[in-house]
Amino acid sequence: MSISIRISIRWLPDEASEPTTTVVLTSPKRRFVDIRILNPDPEDAQHNNPIGADILPPERLDWAFAGTSTSELRFDAEGKGTVHGTWHHWVSNRDANVDGVVDEGDNHSLPNDRTLETGNMTNPATGEATDYEEIWLDAPVLSTGKGEGKLCAVLVLEDGEHEARGMVVRVGQFCQGVLRVGEGFTLERWEWREEGGWRREVRMGDLWVPCGVLLEGERVAVGGEVRFGEFVWKVVEVGEI
Repeated sequence: MSISIRISIRWLPDEASEPTTTVVLTSPKRRFVDIRILNPDPEDAQHNNPIGADILPPERLDWAFAGTSTSELRFDAEGKGTVHGTWHHWVSNRDANVDGVVDEGDNHSLPNDRTLETGNMTNPATGEATDYEEIWLDAPVLSTGKGEGKLCAVLVLEDGEHEARGMVVRVGQFCQGVLRVGEGFTLERWEWREEGGWRREVRMGDLWVPCGVLLEGERVAVGGEVRFGEFVWKVVEVGEI
């Protein structure tokens, strides 16, 4: 399991920058939730919300999606190896149907727990496929309890009748969830800190996302269910390292 925090993105040949706060949580069975929130514009009052600062307008969302990932070691003609990653989208804010949508990139290890990801994808600023470089920090996974165990847990919702898909992933001190019901979309990000415990950092949308259930993850078990209204979330992973 892993916590990946993006440090920068570069659309070649432009300079690198980081216009978002991006966190990706990946479970041991390679389920992931990736949430990218645009940084506030200090000159735009619409993007600043001092009261209830964690509740953000949809204009602050760059991208939020969840799915599964795979990786394999590949070698070039000179025998140099890189880890090729593939991310299969399952639910996204950008489209109601993302079955078949796949991202790919090559990962190169850097010093200080950093990874360089290179690849080609659509630049949202231009709408054109562009080579990119992303720098990711592989953040340490922390224990949030009195013991040394570091918890991971995953909830999944799939309800075809209501066009609903959702996923919540907790990895140690972070928990993120996304939910799409028809054209409605909601996300949450929580972070635990030793001095203050759990705090919701971001919320968008009006739907109920059961992040709070996983904040007390010791109470869930694989095969269990979390019910709210018409929806049933299934516990598909629980583990500790």
